[in-house]
Amino acid sequence: MGAGHDTVAAELVRRARERGDDALVVDVLALLPYGLGGALRHFYRGSVRRFPWAYAALYRLFLRPGAGHRPGGTPLARLAGGRLRELAERTEADVVVPVFHLGAQLTGHLRARGLLDVPSVVIVIDFAVHRQWLHPGNDHCLCLTEDAAREVRESTGTSAWTCGPVVAPEFFAKTPDVPDTPGAAGWRGLFDRLGPGRPAVVLSAGAWGVGSRLDATVRLLTDHGILPVALCGDNERLRRRLSGTPGVVALGWVTDMPGLMHAARALVDNAAGQTAVQALAAGLPVVGYRPIPGHGADGVRRMAALGVSDVAEDETALLGALRRLTAPGPARRERIAAGHALFRDDAMTRVAMLADAARAPR
Repeated sequence: MGAGHDTVAAELVRRARERGDDALVVDVLALLPYGLGGALRHFYRGSVRRFPWAYAALYRLFLRPGAGHRPGGTPLARLAGGRLRELAERTEADVVVPVFHLGAQLTGHLRARGLLDVPSVVIVIDFAVHRQWLHPGNDHCLCLTEDAAREVRESTGTSAWTCGPVVAPEFFAKTPDVPDTPGAAGWRGLFDRLGPGRPAVVLSAGAWGVGSRLDATVRLLTDHGILPVALCGDNERLRRRLSGTPGVVALGWVTDMPGLMHAARALVDNAAGQTAVQALAAGLPVVGYRPIPGHGADGVRRMAALGVSDVAEDETALLGALRRLTAPGPARRERIAAGHALFRDDAMTRVAMLADAARAPR
């Protein structure tokens, strides 16, 4: 669903191969029979783009954290069980690592019934841990924060540790040994030509180009001396629409996100997803604004409560946060330092350690 889960999976594969191990990415939706995976993706994409109220209702019904019995994703996930078991056996896997909540429901179901012989280590990539990430059958969970890990332990009794976000090394802030990120100079040149003297602020709409009143947001920023750089993902209609606003840089799919982030001054985010944690790694202050419903709104507020981002409830608050965080000074330095502090451990090292422990003779 979107590109964040894919990005995390690809980075885990890179780290595994760097260690000399092997790894395989499989889309759990592709394991579902009868074309259900494609239909589910199409429905979710359409709802968050066109009917966000419908997704908000589904989130409250299926995903929202809290006590009480509610429908879960296990009945759907277990339809993929046979294919995942066959794949694990054929590849002689040592561990299965879900990075999507439907995958966590599937592995938890299989492990609880003794149908999957190798451990499952769930990497929870959301700041707000909704209930579909949680299944007591999984062996371990790795979380972004200690608060999230504690929620997992209290809800399921599952072993849960903190590893921080999984982000490619190119995103991390520059060091004395690496004075600049490849590509950043080109982005700075573009921003200087299109908005001389204006701080470049990235607006993220995710891989699917989803957001609320993005037209109004970019106009607000241009009217107050900011150069909005809108990431429209694969939503070409949105890119064309925003391109019609003078003073806006409207981009489609961007392949050089590290360079872009090192050239910008802040990120306006609406989902608390992978783009937000990439920004934290790059030393780019994050402001949550008009979040998408459900997990997006919960995640944006959880990030702000942790002190790694701001959340702006209205236009005045958004402009105030951006003025404070784009200007050199203690507010910007403190926010960048708080974001960097999240990256405390390597998830793949933890996964490998847990897999080794499971293989050790008892």
